[in-house]
Amino acid sequence: MVDIFSSLEAILFAAGEPVPVARISLVLKISEDEVLSAADELAAMYLRNDHALRVLKINDKLQICTAPEYNQIVTKILEQRKPPSLSQSALETLAIVAYYQPATMAYISRVRGVDSSYTVSSLSEKGLIEPKGRLEAPGRPTLYGTTDLFLRTMGIQKLEELPPLPDMASSEGIAKLQETIDALQNEQGIQLTFDDISSSESNE
Repeated sequence: MVDIFSSLEAILFAAGEPVPVARISLVLKISEDEVLSAADELAAMYLRNDHALRVLKINDKLQICTAPEYNQIVTKILEQRKPPSLSQSALETLAIVAYYQPATMAYISRVRGVDSSYTVSSLSEKGLIEPKGRLEAPGRPTLYGTTDLFLRTMGIQKLEELPPLPDMASSEGIAKLQETIDALQNEQGIQLTFDDISSSESNE
């Protein structure tokens, strides 16, 4: 009989991306609670043995990733440059989507007071936001929401863990949001992994 614990580890390692708990439950023919219990055991084993891997819970999905202390080594071996922080325009847009999703392009632009189509497109390309359907209104505009990658990057498991939204109408509010994000990531030991956001965003 195949061991559940080892099977879960094999599935998550081979997948390389978040795997729904429900699908694992179906394949292994065990309950979702048993899957989560095995995931907790696997995570504890990694920590107990000072392993280089970690188990992440992202909404209703599980994923194996490298421990934060190995970020620089992994980045170097994969020849990836250290990513920069988000620009103010990207941060504003991402915050609006995260806190008010699902949100249309028109709504995002109205809140920011400037056309945000370029930034929305950039964040979509980076995998931080994605279409979540269409609004039942004239023109049926696309609705945007955050992704699992956004949660992982923020070091949280679900949107309810996001901190209260500061006043976005002032520069102090944007700075406060950046500080809150930095604090979340430092607490989780996770570093932003966004690709470069084009400097042309500053022209929005």
